[in-house]
Amino acid sequence: MGASAAIRGMRGRTAGRGAARRAANSGAMGAAARSGLAARGVLYLLVGLLALQVAFGSGEQADRGGALRGLSDKPLGSFLIWAVAIGLVGMALWRLSEALFGAAGPDGHKARKRLLSAGRCVFYGVVAYSVLSYAAGEQGSGSGSSDKQSEDVTAEVLGMPGGQWLVAAGGLVIAGTGVWIALRAVLRKYRKHLRLSAMPRGVRRGVDVLGVGGGVARGVFFAAAGGFAVAAAVDYDPDRAKGMDDTLRSFAETPAGPWLLVAIAVGLALFGLFSFVEARWREV
Repeated sequence: MGASAAIRGMRGRTAGRGAARRAANSGAMGAAARSGLAARGVLYLLVGLLALQVAFGSGEQADRGGALRGLSDKPLGSFLIWAVAIGLVGMALWRLSEALFGAAGPDGHKARKRLLSAGRCVFYGVVAYSVLSYAAGEQGSGSGSSDKQSEDVTAEVLGMPGGQWLVAAGGLVIAGTGVWIALRAVLRKYRKHLRLSAMPRGVRRGVDVLGVGGGVARGVFFAAAGGFAVAAAVDYDPDRAKGMDDTLRSFAETPAGPWLLVAIAVGLALFGLFSFVEARWREV
């Protein structure tokens, strides 16, 4: 009787986990994932275009705040911002489901994959909150300068016990993430998540241009932002930390001049287009 009860309990738990996984892989969660990928594409495309304008002398703010203000100036701007915000909520929920129940693919249940999904859930949750706040009328929340926000957060952390070490560690993690993103793009790791056979021939031919070019540019950006955070920790100077706008502008101050910023800006726009491809043909 004891053994039978134990077997029934194990079967019950297995069935429960199976039901939870089916819920995570439901059509609703798939729709949330695709809307989130599309919303991410909108933001990256707009930031890339804003960065291009900066490279040629514009004073626009090339970050999420600038992108939201640009959307608000368009016809149906309020609707578009709400759509992006809801899409980002969907992205956070999708990543949460991956963290809890595992991602698509044979190794999606591994602890490392789940931990990555949990980190992405937190990241997109924060971004979604800021865009929702902007959509609801709290414009300072979503459209404020990313540079000022980075300096404020860095100053606050530096004031904590062991703050220099915390900022340095955070910067190293961000920089390492950038290198990891760029390397995965070069190795075309994204291909295993795409339904390549379902793509039209033209899209299939261009997907590597979008995936590699966009991924490398995104990785270089994150690596640079992380480097500035480490510099802020070493110098104990929060002004050395840079948000998205200042990080992008720093590329124009290299010996390559504005052309390096042009390359990064085009790459970020390509990543936006790649996000649209993922929204249509990614396995979720």
